[in-house]
Amino acid sequence: MIYDVAIVGGGLAGLVSSIELARQGWTVVLIERKSYPFHRVCGEYISNEVRPYLQHLGLDLVQLGVKNITRFAFTSPSGRTLQTNLDLGGFGISRYVLDFELYQLAQQAGVQFLLNQNVEDVQFIPQNETGFFELATPDFSKITAKMVLGAYGKAAKIDKTLNRDFTRQKSPYVGVKYHIRTADFPTDLIALHNFEDGYCGISAIEADKYCLCYLTTRNNLRQHGNIAEMERAVLHQNPHLKRIFTQSEFLYERPEVINEFSFAPKTAVENHMLMIGDAAGLIAPLCGNGMAMAIHGGKIAAQLTHQFLKGHLSRVELEAQYSQAWRWQFGARLWVGRNVQRLFGRKWLSELALSFFKTAPPLLTFVMKQTHGKTLEEY
Repeated sequence: MIYDVAIVGGGLAGLVSSIELARQGWTVVLIERKSYPFHRVCGEYISNEVRPYLQHLGLDLVQLGVKNITRFAFTSPSGRTLQTNLDLGGFGISRYVLDFELYQLAQQAGVQFLLNQNVEDVQFIPQNETGFFELATPDFSKITAKMVLGAYGKAAKIDKTLNRDFTRQKSPYVGVKYHIRTADFPTDLIALHNFEDGYCGISAIEADKYCLCYLTTRNNLRQHGNIAEMERAVLHQNPHLKRIFTQSEFLYERPEVINEFSFAPKTAVENHMLMIGDAAGLIAPLCGNGMAMAIHGGKIAAQLTHQFLKGHLSRVELEAQYSQAWRWQFGARLWVGRNVQRLFGRKWLSELALSFFKTAPPLLTFVMKQTHGKTLEEY
């Protein structure tokens, strides 16, 4: 069987694209290396820019128990605090719940899933006017498709097979996530707590739980031997984090950890594949909202792929329009996010940034607006 579309990876971008394309009548196969539901290392906050669109897809966010978030706070490593209102606001929901709900919508739309399966290589065969793709899996079976979307997240073996530039450098980062229950933390607040060589976000999600997720360096972890010792020695220096870690109920037996990811800039098209979500570009924690960007990017990729399959766009036109749309939608906010990120994780610079923004609140509001998109109301 030749599929119209093969999607490699079943995160937010891949799931959204699969739903859109299957509902338009195309045959879609999605290959995911795990089985739903499962946890992902993620901040689990989504700005309201994509709320109408998710509801349009069929998600009942109220029934899912999302928490509405309207305020933002960040603290310096010494514990000094700056708080402001969020202009657009957002909501908290776990990836465990959200991805599973989208997976079920995709199944209902007719998407075929190959779970617990990896894609090791993708070859483009330049035949006729449009060409096609062959995807190789570990059991040597091949999947053939007219179009491939790469939605496999921050890093994968396939990136090395494609010889993408960022794979030549080892990632210096490690990400850690917990779900916790904690007292005296408002459900309408998202907070970003800085510590030496890293920062930690906390916000409410469904079922009276909170997502606690932080980014730091491999070197920070290496110096202290293990995650627990590093948290006590480094994160606890911020009094807000010390209180959270010592007075909360941790709901995982062990944390979710990711260490193979890169924040280096990436190309939106690779070997004729449209890359979406983290596979397409830098979606660092301080680029605004990675979850919303992944959802929006998946929608864009699906719309253009539909036009290509209908014969309204050549492959050259498809790739050019997608690259242009990616830059137009996300280029500016990614640039701002990369530069804002430099203010965090360095003790003296974090303290200086907090003092500066306290004296110029409108500037803080302006910067935050630059890292968020406009509400997705047109479907």
